[in-house]
Amino acid sequence: MISDRPRNNWRGYLFIAPATIYLAVFSLIPVAFAAYLSLHRWHLLKSDHPFVGWGNYTALAANPLFRGAVWNTLVYAMASVPLGVVSALVVAMLVSRPLKVIGVFRALYYIPAVCSQVALSMVWIWILLPEKGLISYGIRFLNLLAETVGSIGGMDLSMFHIDLSTDLLAMRGWAMAALVLMSMWIGLGPRMVIFIAGLQNIPETLYEAADLDGCNRWQRFWYVTLPQLAPTMLFVTVTTTIAAFQLFTPVYMMTQGGPQRTTDVVSFHIFQEAWRKYEAGMASAQSYVLFAMILVVAVFQIALMRKGLDREEAAQ
Repeated sequence: MISDRPRNNWRGYLFIAPATIYLAVFSLIPVAFAAYLSLHRWHLLKSDHPFVGWGNYTALAANPLFRGAVWNTLVYAMASVPLGVVSALVVAMLVSRPLKVIGVFRALYYIPAVCSQVALSMVWIWILLPEKGLISYGIRFLNLLAETVGSIGGMDLSMFHIDLSTDLLAMRGWAMAALVLMSMWIGLGPRMVIFIAGLQNIPETLYEAADLDGCNRWQRFWYVTLPQLAPTMLFVTVTTTIAAFQLFTPVYMMTQGGPQRTTDVVSFHIFQEAWRKYEAGMASAQSYVLFAMILVVAVFQIALMRKGLDREEAAQ
């Protein structure tokens, strides 16, 4: 008689052992050890590591610099996430058209995703460089055009003259805007691919029914495309938000948290605390605060969008 119970095949465990060991050594154990560090005053160059309990967390709550880093992170996320999601959806719809060379455009949009963020940061530093940067060349052309034309309708165009020596990365507001634009460009490729997959899964019969009902392009997009893309939109929004909260490399390469700490986000603040001040305990506490922020925002987004999906299903 053959038993219906599955046999324990030890060979299967051998196949998953490398991934399990990797996950334990490089993820689970570091996470648990970081929780242990966050409860101690742990300086990397000192031998004594006294237990302080929640002392590191209470110190963070009273630290204006860390509160500023949290605020900068929220500002960056609130600006970069909507722009990143909307731009990716627009590009995905453009490159989903049945053209012969559409694959070339998809590849061009995806190229930044496979490049090093360090290299891309260097490119953006050159773009924003005063006097010799790409934007400076464009500004020089506009200034020359204003001087040549002189005035339009009695308006003196010289009043719009822009100083070429302006360092945008050293100006409050402009530095954060540069980081937002760069992140939108870097993340465009992966988000575009996900949206293309979602668009291709929409049944064509829905568009045919919309055409029979006399819907124009905007109505087709609003009443057919968007509702059908809701699960895809949820995934892209949540993953984009998580990536926004973990911003580090562009800040390290381009602004170093400046000017005047306006781009000092939490991830960069953690790096400074751990590897410049050598306060591993405090840095671990900041890491868990960042984890809590990501968890709360992601759960809120999922709950909000699921509520919208349920309302849409009930209306149908």
